[in-house]
Amino acid sequence: MHSKTTSRSVLENVKVPVPLKLAALWASLMFMYAYVDILGIYKPGVIEDILAGRVWQFQINGMWTFGALALMTIPILMVFLSMALPARANRLTNIIVAAVYVVVSIGSATGESWLYYYSFAVTVEVLLLALVIRYAWTWPRTHGSRVSV
Repeated sequence: MHSKTTSRSVLENVKVPVPLKLAALWASLMFMYAYVDILGIYKPGVIEDILAGRVWQFQINGMWTFGALALMTIPILMVFLSMALPARANRLTNIIVAAVYVVVSIGSATGESWLYYYSFAVTVEVLLLALVIRYAWTWPRTHGSRVSV
């Protein structure tokens, strides 16, 4: 009697560095922000308001455009900064900026009439930001020798 052996390959579980996880989360958040804004244009009346020079209750002008750009520049830069900053500064920056952007995400849906749409979007955005905070907060530490000064 012959025993038949089968070999099953096991997927390699690669450890992903924390900075890469953070950068990927910020990139994912930026995709959510972009798609929420793009799909929001399909809401009845939005294009007419834009053509009339208004977004929500705001007049579209140089200051509004600058403010919108400044608001989105920070998470855009976080993709790079998550990979470039030293660990200690990286951890602190990600925790602070993600906490601020939880408020920004929730605040951006305030007063929206398409509640199901914005509720879903804000939920995903807040989950992504919570993961940023979690990964930064639980950043692994090395237990090396003490440095004497």
